[in-house]
Formats: sequence, structure tokens, C-alpha cells
Amino acid sequence: MKTFLKILLTAVAVIVLANILPGVAISGYVSAIIVAFVIALLNMFVRPLLIFFTLPATLVTFGLFIFVINAVIILLADKLVDGFAVSGFWAALFFSILLSFFRSALFSLLKDDK
Repeated sequence: MKTFLKILLTAVAVIVLANILPGVAISGYVSAIIVAFVIALLNMFVRPLLIFFTLPATLVTFGLFIFVINAVIILLADKLVDGFAVSGFWAALFFSILLSFFRSALFSLLKDDK
């Protein structure tokens, strides 16, 4: 249930960011949910491989290359989902940075108080 809520909150963040950022467009709510699901899958399967293969670049840049990996994940989601469009690398980079902040803020609302 918590995973489903995280995907829905990510979809809300995608809709908000698509309305704020130039160069990012989403066609509707269903596309936003699909984008959130695809981003979750890419983060689960592709991101660890990209981090492993670019480990030297990540170490040399003191971890800043992770931002580039996140932008590549957004560009991959752009290619996989029809109703989602990102105009270029810089738009994907800004989108990924802001999406990370939005997701961390929204996911902090889901923390269990035990």
C-alpha cells in the first residue's frame, strides 16, 4: 500500500513540475502515473547498473555525476512513455533535481510514527 502511495505522490510531483518547468510536458494524469511507475522501475533496475559502470566518474566528481545519471533516467522515461516529453538534457537535469526534492518532502509525510 505504501508503494502505491509513493507512486501516486511521485505522479503529483511530476504534474506539478511539468507545469512549473519549461521544456517538460505531460499529457494527463494517467501519463503522470505511468511516468512515476516507469521512473520507479528504472530507479530499481537501471540506476544501479549505471552507477556501477560510471563509478570512476562518480568518484572523481565526488558524487556529482549522480545528477547526470538521474537526468539520464528522466530521458529514458521520456523515451518510454508517450505522454511525457522532456526537451533536452538540461531540462531533464533540473527536473530530476526538483523531483528528488519534491519526493523527499512528500515521502516524509508517509513516515510511521512509532
